[in-house]
Amino acid sequence: MASAVEQMAANMSWSSFGKATELRQRIFFTIGLLIVYRLGTYIPVPGIDGNALREFMEQATAGLGGVLNMFTGGAISRMGIFALGIMPYISASIIVQLLAAMVPSLEQMKKEGEQGRKKLNQWTRYGTVALALFQGYGLAVSLEAGDLATNPGWYFRAATVITLVGGTMFLMWLGEQITARGIGNGISLIIFVGIVAEIPTALAQFFASGRSGALSPAVIVGVIVMVVAVIAFVVFMERSLRKIHIQYPRRQAGMKMYEGGSSHLPIKVNPAGVIPAIFASSLLLLPTTISTFSGSQTGPVMSTILAYFGPGQPLYLAFFALMIVFFTFFYTFNVSFKTDDVAENLQKQNGFVPGIRPGKKTEEYLDYVVTRILVLGAAYLAAVCLLPEILRSQFTIPFYFGGTSVLIVVSVSMDTVQQVQSHLLAHQYEDLIEKSQLRGKRRPKKGPARR
Repeated sequence: MASAVEQMAANMSWSSFGKATELRQRIFFTIGLLIVYRLGTYIPVPGIDGNALREFMEQATAGLGGVLNMFTGGAISRMGIFALGIMPYISASIIVQLLAAMVPSLEQMKKEGEQGRKKLNQWTRYGTVALALFQGYGLAVSLEAGDLATNPGWYFRAATVITLVGGTMFLMWLGEQITARGIGNGISLIIFVGIVAEIPTALAQFFASGRSGALSPAVIVGVIVMVVAVIAFVVFMERSLRKIHIQYPRRQAGMKMYEGGSSHLPIKVNPAGVIPAIFASSLLLLPTTISTFSGSQTGPVMSTILAYFGPGQPLYLAFFALMIVFFTFFYTFNVSFKTDDVAENLQKQNGFVPGIRPGKKTEEYLDYVVTRILVLGAAYLAAVCLLPEILRSQFTIPFYFGGTSVLIVVSVSMDTVQQVQSHLLAHQYEDLIEKSQLRGKRRPKKGPARR
């Protein structure tokens, strides 16, 4: 027999969506802020030679330029005020989370609840400003070295740095507002919209290459089949769970005896979601960005970085895979599924895994299970992110196509749908409670009993 939640989920329709006023407001609020973000990608940084930049990005579209366009929603190709994108904030989050896992005082701050979380978020904002200043200055110098600035000099550098840092901080604020008052994770949605916005242009280039004969029909059909297969594989893996049986003993509360029950502790094959791929990609963007825009003015060190760490290069792929595996384990055990907290919560609720003692033994058992699951999850993430990179470099596809973009689009879409469903469920629960209260008020009073 289906549960009440399953029955309510089955009864969801456009009529129930139309009655959810708060959900509509959240959706419109999210769409409005995302439109503001897209408009900002078309506002150029002052002092850029548009024609030279356009010619340069046309040559770099299939390489690093495509990677940057994916994460900035095309702002880097137009050198818009959001050219740095949200990557400085993600990089600062990586640093703060690493420090919180290694420094005891910061780890204690994480356990202080809402107050500690606010302090860490504030430090993340400070780190975002510092990284954006560094990246903005490096990008300004690289633009000058690549002859892409109309009036190079300190005035151009200052104007570029101030504009880019302000754009990144505004994006960070937009993401926080979407998370708090909209639907889903605001940072992920911003990256998602940037990727989706570039899909029509990429498809136009792709089919134009087929019409011109640069790509054979077999390659075009193969790429389409591979994209569909990767999407299906990502959906399957993201919905895969490992369920751990949890038993609850009989308990007595006052004069009542409650029967024991059982449930399942679901563990996703990929508990970290799309975060490891974004983290790994963000670490690869900074040095290659500076190297690419510097052009022929780069020194020997930057030239070596550009040669060996460009998209499709062996060192790029190896470093990308290692970072994905590292962040998968790190983010899972430190953020998304902390086994010590789960074991402690189960012990407080008098729940236990059959055959495993509560407390430390349960934590060790969860560590063992999650580690084995993450081997499969990390391999899945690395395969999805690296396979398109390898095929793209082999067949010289004229636009950037990466597994990270597919992973982000599919994962964020699934998360957003789940957010909408949870809001609809909450609205239906509220309607049921209101109806039950009205029935209770309208219930007629019984007359006096006959003697």
